Amino acid sequence: MIYADHNATSPLRPEARAAMLRAMEAGANPSSIHGAGRAARQMLETARMQIGGAIGAAAQDMIFTSGGTEANALALRGAVAQLEGRVTLFISAIEHPAVQEGAAASGAAVVTVPVTSDGIIDLGWLAARL
Repeated sequence: MIYADHNATSPLRPEARAAMLRAMEAGANPSSIHGAGRAARQMLETARMQIGGAIGAAAQDMIFTSGGTEANALALRGAVAQLEGRVTLFISAIEHPAVQEGAAASGAAVVTVPVTSDGIIDLGWLAARL
């Protein structure tokens, strides 16, 4: 079978499944100071180092979110805050509602870029406005 519905989810790699099961079996709050909490914190920090190392980033720059909507909002608000609100966000007309709503809630000006009938950004339209 070929799995081609990666829009909302993708099958887990066996390594990711094993790591998730270990974390769930720990069943502790990584913010707690008791032994189980410290063990959970160690798992979390190890994951930060592994993921950061895999993508060439520092462990302290790894932020884990509960999903795509939270990640989108964090990225959009972070970019707007870094630029002190002096930014216009250009988003495509076919963005996921999480991106559309996150952009609208970011405090920045938002411009929606039209797409062609093939779902490709209208580069002529964009070039004329940049």
